[in-house]
Amino acid sequence: MLLNVNVKNLALIKESDVYFKDGMNILTGETGAGKSIIIGSINMALGGKMNKEMIRNGEESAMVELVFKVDKKNTAEKLKEAGVMMDEDEVIINRKIVNGRSITKVNGETFPVNALKNITSLLIDIHGQHDHQSLLKTEKHLDILDEYAKNELSEQIIQVKDLYAKYSAAEKKLEEFDMDEEARLREYEFYKFEVNEIISANLIEGEDKAIEEKFKKISNMKKILESLSAVHNLMDENAGNNIRNMISEAVNEMSGIIQYDDVLENIYSQLSNIEALCNDVSRDISSYADMAEFDGEKAKELEERLDLINHLKQKYGKTIDDINEYLKEKQEKLEVLENYSVKKEEAEKNLEKCRKELNKGCENLSNLRKTAAKSFSDKVVEVLKDLNFLQVKFDVEFKRLSGYTAKGYDAVEFMISTNPGEPILPLAKIASGGELSRIMLGIKTIMADADDIDTLIFDEIDTGISGRTAQKVAEQMKILSRTHQIICITHLPQIASMADNHLKIEKKSEDDSTSTEIFVLNEEESVEELARMLGGAKITEAVLENAREMKKLALTIK
Repeated sequence: MLLNVNVKNLALIKESDVYFKDGMNILTGETGAGKSIIIGSINMALGGKMNKEMIRNGEESAMVELVFKVDKKNTAEKLKEAGVMMDEDEVIINRKIVNGRSITKVNGETFPVNALKNITSLLIDIHGQHDHQSLLKTEKHLDILDEYAKNELSEQIIQVKDLYAKYSAAEKKLEEFDMDEEARLREYEFYKFEVNEIISANLIEGEDKAIEEKFKKISNMKKILESLSAVHNLMDENAGNNIRNMISEAVNEMSGIIQYDDVLENIYSQLSNIEALCNDVSRDISSYADMAEFDGEKAKELEERLDLINHLKQKYGKTIDDINEYLKEKQEKLEVLENYSVKKEEAEKNLEKCRKELNKGCENLSNLRKTAAKSFSDKVVEVLKDLNFLQVKFDVEFKRLSGYTAKGYDAVEFMISTNPGEPILPLAKIASGGELSRIMLGIKTIMADADDIDTLIFDEIDTGISGRTAQKVAEQMKILSRTHQIICITHLPQIASMADNHLKIEKKSEDDSTSTEIFVLNEEESVEELARMLGGAKITEAVLENAREMKKLALTIK
């Protein structure tokens, strides 16, 4: 359930803190007061478009924060699987835009927008004033049916998706055999050359690094020996001062005075260690120089091997392991080309096998859908009668596609007749704007019964309806609010009268600044707002009495 919406510096809203309740939450106000800004703010927090142009004039940042209470264990588990940290039963979504950058956090953790949309789809469903137009797109009808029957269809839908992936892979594999004999021979010779080139190199994993180390050492041997010779001369020159002689003299000097002060013993010991260390270094240098020599032949051999390996890397992969993977792939292709007719026949048989498996899976899915469609149609008729379609007929027509998709081979279309004696025809050809709005409300009502989503938002779905039909829509929404939290923006007093929580949106101007504000109405204020919606500019006592009667009638709806 959506508990709170907090908006700061967004469009005309300076700051608004709106609290919603369980049941029917109604938002009303004059045209242009900013009702759409509230829904727009919620949409932005749910992952919709957010840019710096939306920031209130004169401000540097804008923020929308939603607070949800999660009561259903199944929803809480799905949220945790999506990475939402939940210590309690609240989910706090915060989106801020600063310096043109959007920052999104869920319970304090940063989330990308795509992940946010997956999370919010578990919490809330928004039906905008133009969403009913999606019913005119027949490709949406299959999605609606599958969503309605997801518990019965989900396993089979997953199976068909997997079978389609296998079928597509088999189809792609067979396409590889679409070449003439001349092209086959040309490709065969090319792959054979590449395979032989790699095999003849006899590559060993890791040898490139080992050769590079050896080559670096042997190609720089002359420089190494020259530097070692210079170091050795500094330490072991027979004539003149050198490091070893000077350290040795220092040791001799210290040895003559250590008996006079015990503290000097430590200095003498350190000098003796340095002398020993110098002797060790001198021996190591001599030993290395005696064994080392520049081998021109070896250097050339290593350089040629390294050149070969680098040449193969440029052609076949960045590492020896990559080259060997490439070799394996080309050997497999070479085998196919050597046994072209046999492999092609195998690919054809495999494709036919995959096609049969996919066809069977699609058939099973189609049968399940047709069973679900009967139940769906019956429920649509039932709810549409409650929405003042007195003589309505509704059906789901199935056609088989010429091919296959990841969703199976079904194409479905909603068929309807809204008046007695009229034939049942495609929904897109019959329904008016007002009828589409009611049909979508009916479908939403049916879907909500099978869904875990607590909160449903309806943004001006009352387009094109009035009178008794408006009353029927209001009653249906009130019934739906018994099991779901409803948030509805409306211009119709019939719907507004059903409010458990009535909020009024007003636009105010002061000091050359315009802002949108939201107020919670008490019982009498709600009656006055209904009277405004009923009577327009002049509110008479008769209009007020009519508004009170509407509120009393709303209390009788179960």
